[in-house]
Amino acid sequence: MANSLSDLAELLREFANERDWHQFHTPKNLSMALAGEAGELLAELQWLTPEESAVLAGDAKARVAAEMADVLNYLVRLADVLDVDLLAEAEAKIAHSAKRYPADRWRGSARKAPPLSLLAG
Repeated sequence: MANSLSDLAELLREFANERDWHQFHTPKNLSMALAGEAGELLAELQWLTPEESAVLAGDAKARVAAEMADVLNYLVRLADVLDVDLLAEAEAKIAHSAKRYPADRWRGSARKAPPLSLLAG
């Protein structure tokens, strides 16, 4: 069982190596597979109302969970192949977004902020 993204990356690396699939796990192929799985996740939720999508149960929840796992697996595999520390990058992205969207100015707003270079001026 994986207890971290590093553990999951190792499981996925072993899975690919055991099947001699590492040769196909290029960044291009993995990113395309990731996009495809994200599309399958989207398809599971596409025609639901916002309220319906927030209270998934039974088979619908299981299908969404399976698609989420596929997205995560391809993303972690891509990060492993490219030697990207996903946790560090996610934390850096949150810090960047906190600067771009200060809570006191953006609370409750879904507007997109201008680039930081325009905000600084």
